[in-house]
Amino acid sequence: MDFAGYDPARAQRNRGITSAKIVVAGGFGVGKTTLVGAVSEITPLTTEAVMTAAGVGIDDPSKVPGKETTTVAMDFGRITMAQDLILYLFGTPGQTRFWFMWDEIIRGAVGAAVLVDTRRITDAFAPLDYFENRKLPYVVALNAFDGAPRYDLEEVREALAIAPHVPLIMTDARHRDSVKRVLVTVVEHAMMRLQAEHGRGYPAPVG
Repeated sequence: MDFAGYDPARAQRNRGITSAKIVVAGGFGVGKTTLVGAVSEITPLTTEAVMTAAGVGIDDPSKVPGKETTTVAMDFGRITMAQDLILYLFGTPGQTRFWFMWDEIIRGAVGAAVLVDTRRITDAFAPLDYFENRKLPYVVALNAFDGAPRYDLEEVREALAIAPHVPLIMTDARHRDSVKRVLVTVVEHAMMRLQAEHGRGYPAPVG
């Protein structure tokens, strides 16, 4: 199925329903697949593959003990936020060797949520730089892993050099209500960004 050229907004326009594409991004093992699965009202499409010896020297599973699979293309889910608003979620692969697909995945997106694992803060630099360079509105969500260190949000903002206008929130990718708050924040931030730049309308899709 070719999602790169899929325009959910066009598909729903005649029925009076607004739809938007949201990208869920981040480094390896930060919880993207879990987040999409926690909130999707349909059975999520995942491209999880078992990590094998072929990835030795390329992938570093030691960063996420117990992780045996990895996303090799994307995750896809859908959630109805209101009677007239549907969000389509596209999770990116976290392994850097698959990042060449990110440019296709973000086409048509109104915004993104960048997940961060507080056990591996520095892994967030590359994803954050990616969205900054492409001017796509994004929010940063700290995924609350069990036993992970807890930091003050402003400490994290300073450590990652996150601009003051970029929303930074805590979340738990396993819990539906927590994930919904992240998605609402993405939509609100994207709308505010567009209004600030153009004074009207909805965010223009990328691509």
